[in-house]
Amino acid sequence: MHDVLDELYKRWSDGQPVGLGTVVSTFSSAPRAPGAAMLVDSGGEVVGSVSGGCVEGAVYELAQQVMSEHTPVLQRYGVSDDDAFAVGLTCGGIIDVYVERIDKESMPELEDVVESVHRGEPVAVVTVIEHADGGRLGRRMIVWPDRTKGTLGSARVDDAVVDDARGLLATGRTGTLHYGLEGERRGEGMSVFVNTFEPPPRMLVFGAIDFAAAMARMGSYLGFQVTVCDARPVFATASRFPDADEVVVDWPHRYLKAEAEAGRIDRRTVVAVLTHDPKFDVPLLEVALRLDIGYVGAMGSRRTHDDRIERLRETGMTEEELSRLSSPIGLDLGARTPEETAVSIAAEIIALRWGGGGRRLADLSGRIHG
Repeated sequence: MHDVLDELYKRWSDGQPVGLGTVVSTFSSAPRAPGAAMLVDSGGEVVGSVSGGCVEGAVYELAQQVMSEHTPVLQRYGVSDDDAFAVGLTCGGIIDVYVERIDKESMPELEDVVESVHRGEPVAVVTVIEHADGGRLGRRMIVWPDRTKGTLGSARVDDAVVDDARGLLATGRTGTLHYGLEGERRGEGMSVFVNTFEPPPRMLVFGAIDFAAAMARMGSYLGFQVTVCDARPVFATASRFPDADEVVVDWPHRYLKAEAEAGRIDRRTVVAVLTHDPKFDVPLLEVALRLDIGYVGAMGSRRTHDDRIERLRETGMTEEELSRLSSPIGLDLGARTPEETAVSIAAEIIALRWGGGGRRLADLSGRIHG
């Protein structure tokens, strides 16, 4: 829902009902991940996508039906359906789409969610999407790290789901959870969808060079909150890095250590070290490789890499810590320009995040999406 949230809120504020379809589960080579959403407003306008174009027509019709009948529907689309090709899901995957009517009566908490998202406060929307008791279908709870709003039907259910929803929220994951009818951990009969909203992951680019400008553009495009940091004020200027969310003048290792101590670094954070200078990158990498973060890469030739590794060993870093370093940075794409290099680095980050091998899909077999 994140990708349509502002448009949804605009229509909600105007008192206009919306049919909202959300991907809640995927199987095999599904084109979009859980949380992807498409809204259909009362005028027939469409915003967003649940399948990259495969089943949008079918969801469009279902959304109009749900808006009219006020009854949510959990619908499966995929190759297991006889009508798979009729609705257009030809990629070989299966998706479950939950379609509901959203208005001020059905979701009075939407304003709270939007305000939290705009403040950068983590929040999760929990919705009952399957239940043997039809009266509980569509019940909703809003979960923050420190509070909740709403109920799913009973204190026992709420307690079980809140704990699990906060676990998903802490790791930035969205997905469907299954319980017994009263929240039993082992049981069936109730499914809830936990749609998490959290601040965007951070990309810290160290070294105010032309490659950093291209990396800032790429990071912003991928949804990162981008910081460019360099100790040299003449180079670290906002005018040179218009795509960065912030440009910081500080010694890289000191800045990274301060951000970690302030709790502004997490497992999703990526660090790209583009400094090429041992007096900057060795102290920085000594800090970065000891943090629990998603990615640490450093630019340089293989000779530079070997020299850097030796310097880091001299600081007392272990082989396990050094193994976390992606250097030379990026995938072998034959990149030459700063922009091509930024694509190479981004490709490595994506591959490591999702377990991709970085090979040509045309040379592989099997499913495309994990």
